[in-house]
Amino acid sequence: MRPSRYLPSLVTGIVLIALSCGLGAWLYSRGDVPFAGDLWWNTLLVDSRNAFLLNFSYAMDFLGGHWFGIFVVPLGGTLVLILVKRPWSAAYFLVAQAVSAGLVQVLKRSFGRARPEEILVISDYGSFPSGHVAGAATLATAVIVLFPRLWVIIAGVVWVLAMAFSRTYLHAHWLSDTLGGALAGVGAALVVAALFAVPLDRERARARAPELTASLTDQ
Repeated sequence: MRPSRYLPSLVTGIVLIALSCGLGAWLYSRGDVPFAGDLWWNTLLVDSRNAFLLNFSYAMDFLGGHWFGIFVVPLGGTLVLILVKRPWSAAYFLVAQAVSAGLVQVLKRSFGRARPEEILVISDYGSFPSGHVAGAATLATAVIVLFPRLWVIIAGVVWVLAMAFSRTYLHAHWLSDTLGGALAGVGAALVVAALFAVPLDRERARARAPELTASLTDQ
């Protein structure tokens, strides 16, 4: 495979991860003082709390974390890809999720940012970056890599934005935490995609072969 086929994904992924690390380092250098935008958004959500958005955010909290987000989503997606005879896609999907989760924990331990005082859920150590948003971004990016369709891209963007909103609505994270999580999640998925580029391309080619044969036969 020509380097031009996978280098853009690799370089973009590394840059996004570097931006997430840089944002975390900037926050750390400020002595854990939130940005003005963080405070404004947090106050806005405190003043606009309602039952519908609160229940929606609790649902997103479950879907993106706990046993469901940690085990069911990555393992379930992997199993589906195996069942449709896409083993390399399954391996990529699972590795991307694992790398993203590992990266998030390294960043959390490195910066140890305090969460907003109004937090409404139980969360682990470190507010930066948002693990829920990183996981959502990794999931969306991986699915887009495997199934590059316009509707998949739109659904992926909506999923990440909804997760980011829910995390700030529950005051589990500052707004900048969700940005850091999105950068780390997309970056991790792109880096792993570059590493799996050759087998993934071969697998796609094999999957398309019967369709091309059928099309030529019909003609």
